[in-house]
Amino acid sequence: MEHSSNILATLIFFICLSTACNGAVFDPCSSPESDLSVIHIYGKCSPLVSPKPATSWVDTILTMASSDPKRVSYLSSLVSPKPASAPIAPGQVINTGNYVVRVKIGTPGQLFFVVLDTSNDAAWFPCSGCTGCSSTLFASNASSTYASLDCSVPECTQVSGVSCPTVGSGSCLFNRSYGSGSTLSATLSRDTLTLGNDAIPNYAFGCIHAVSGGSIPPQGLLGLGRGSMSLLSQTGSVYSGVFSYCLPSFKSYYFSGSLKLGPVGQPKNIRTTPLLKNPHRPSLYYVNLTGVSVGRVNVAIAPELLAFDPSTGAGTIIDSGTVITRFVQPVYNSIRDEFRKQITGAISSLGAFDTCFAATNEEIAPAVTFHFTGLDLKLPMENVLIHSSSGSLACLAMAAAPNNVNSVLNVIANLQQQNLRILFDTVNSRLGIARELCN
Repeated sequence: MEHSSNILATLIFFICLSTACNGAVFDPCSSPESDLSVIHIYGKCSPLVSPKPATSWVDTILTMASSDPKRVSYLSSLVSPKPASAPIAPGQVINTGNYVVRVKIGTPGQLFFVVLDTSNDAAWFPCSGCTGCSSTLFASNASSTYASLDCSVPECTQVSGVSCPTVGSGSCLFNRSYGSGSTLSATLSRDTLTLGNDAIPNYAFGCIHAVSGGSIPPQGLLGLGRGSMSLLSQTGSVYSGVFSYCLPSFKSYYFSGSLKLGPVGQPKNIRTTPLLKNPHRPSLYYVNLTGVSVGRVNVAIAPELLAFDPSTGAGTIIDSGTVITRFVQPVYNSIRDEFRKQITGAISSLGAFDTCFAATNEEIAPAVTFHFTGLDLKLPMENVLIHSSSGSLACLAMAAAPNNVNSVLNVIANLQQQNLRILFDTVNSRLGIARELCN
């Protein structure tokens, strides 16, 4: 297999949006076949949501963040002590996929924009004849390399909700709940998955033939977790257990970030922190958050509220599907209260944000720093504050875990990851973070 271990998206530059490039009108959404751009679902180049450039970006974030409580509930359910499994299609996943990447499935390849999810191992696509799916469907009968799998294959034992005959063998079928009131039915299958220039043969995924409810990503999902059915596990030595992404800002309507697969081309000088493993949920990317500073003040937080505990699932994860960082209530309260002490004027609320103040006082807003083992991440101010649509308010862009969740999990979300290169090195069990302009 010809392997391009450094697959870097060609970024789309604003300077050409309304001008001629090389004598031709530049299409900001055209890109080469080898491109692995990471695209925001509300961006100009997304095929999933009708672009609305006139809509305030803060309204877009508020809309997306409204699904965070369900996402955090789902993540909290994953860490409860129970036998570990690696389903090919996730159960109770909430459709909070905010970034998609272009891939192809089959021979010849059929194009799909799939949601990236670092907290799942799943890979699935809606297939021809699917009841309740979107209009973009995988025509398995048009692929010369497609095969459905039967109940005798080892992968079938890793799928929850399997329906197999008690005697003999048959296709590995499964039914799963997905989100609030949504369900899917699928067949475990294999085909060639193309990522940029790399063709991955015999990739196992769910070929969906029926859905109900509206919370399923319309063109499928690519799990970037580290369980046995994830991209990293199925590609083996191709990518050496390494990938990174740079997420574009929600404000960047025309721009895209990038996904890099494999160790070649990753940042050389990058600060890292150890990745921790929870045997009850090996897919999740746990890190050791040891503290949080607001300005020059190291916030007083009881160590047990941040400590990693595999038996309870407690700790901190990096997640691509949650919009704003969520801390367990006592941790968030301590951070919020210290932040409020260091700003002036009246405090108000805006949607999920409970610490908003006059934007005229923004210049005195304190920095927020996350302290990990071996790594201090001082967040860019654009990753700390969000502004109201009128621009009159600035808000602390973090929140507490929802009150109805008995959560022990802190979630570092994608708004706080924007314009950073996040490196996942599963072989060496480390996570790296470096500043990078993704837009």
